[in-house]
Amino acid sequence: MSQRQLPIILALGTTQTLAWASSYYLPALLADPMAHDLGISTNWIFGAFSVSLVISAMLGPRIGRQIDLVGGRQVLSASNVIIAAGLVLLGLSQSVPVMAFAWLVLGIGMAMGLYDAAFAALGRIYGTEARGSITGITLMAGFASTVGWPLTAWGLSHLGWRETCFAWAAANILIGLPLNFFMLPTIKGAQQAAATAEKPHVPLDRTMILLAFVFAAAWTVTGAMAVHFPRLLETLGATHVEAIAAGALIGPAQVFARIVEASFLSRFHPLWSTRLACVTHPLGAAVVAVFGAPAASAFALLYGSGNGILTIARGTLPLAIFGPKDFGYRLGIIGAPARMAQAVAPLAFGLLIDVMGAKVLLVSSALSLSALAALFLIRAGRRPD
Repeated sequence: MSQRQLPIILALGTTQTLAWASSYYLPALLADPMAHDLGISTNWIFGAFSVSLVISAMLGPRIGRQIDLVGGRQVLSASNVIIAAGLVLLGLSQSVPVMAFAWLVLGIGMAMGLYDAAFAALGRIYGTEARGSITGITLMAGFASTVGWPLTAWGLSHLGWRETCFAWAAANILIGLPLNFFMLPTIKGAQQAAATAEKPHVPLDRTMILLAFVFAAAWTVTGAMAVHFPRLLETLGATHVEAIAAGALIGPAQVFARIVEASFLSRFHPLWSTRLACVTHPLGAAVVAVFGAPAASAFALLYGSGNGILTIARGTLPLAIFGPKDFGYRLGIIGAPARMAQAVAPLAFGLLIDVMGAKVLLVSSALSLSALAALFLIRAGRRPD
């Protein structure tokens, strides 16, 4: 990344941290108090959240196309307003229908405001030079749960879950909206381009399908581990405290891996770093299968490092293969299966753990290795537009 990119990286890194903390990472802490207050099972909360992820996946290509046309300033700024509206609705909800509608609104906001939209915005600004800036914002937003969960927990303890939703809504309006609106550049001729644009022809060729499969398989593992990682370690004999302590290492491992990607691995085509990332989860699963609970920390570090690079690869790999033309639209198409897989993974793996216990790591490892196999079918050379 260059000095001229730094202000935008800092701004987008901040707004991405805020967007993730105030949407995707909320149910982990809010589900129980929300369900208790509404008199329903937490399954209703997680079900509504899963539907919001599906909504986000369905809207991805359209939002990516809009960013290709007019840039990310308008879309990302609007995402802060929509996320804030969803949070206010969530805080005001007194029934299941209102709660579900609030998550639907948040799903729209997540489609417009999380990584895919930010990556598309950077691709629109910097073109083929966006790799460093994509890595930069993921370095900052990698701490979203590290920052967001303690703040949400503090809000729950001192304010209540409803007031915590209102506080996150205010942060989106007072912090996220100004940063996105004033720091992201306007795109010259954007309005004219949008008025005369036709839907791009992006064929679902072999490479597109392989990339969609790679990220769907990888994000299935990510979605499952995000919810079930401590439970998995406990089935291997770790205590609850040991499992939580090991899980706390995932965030730092992600950030460290992104630093390595920004420095050493940036010399190579992102296809190579993505292949490396797909190996780390199976390797960690093998280590913990052999050595049991004492190797829980090693598993967390290996899994976290791979997941950190995979997040970057979701933006950098399609950019390196296809170039910046219709980049946002391509990201939306490639990312849609991944978002849907991420939505169903917690439930699917929860059922599998009930039946298989720790042997479910065979399933997650097989998914990672299948993604690796698909990557070896993709050539590193730039494809023609």
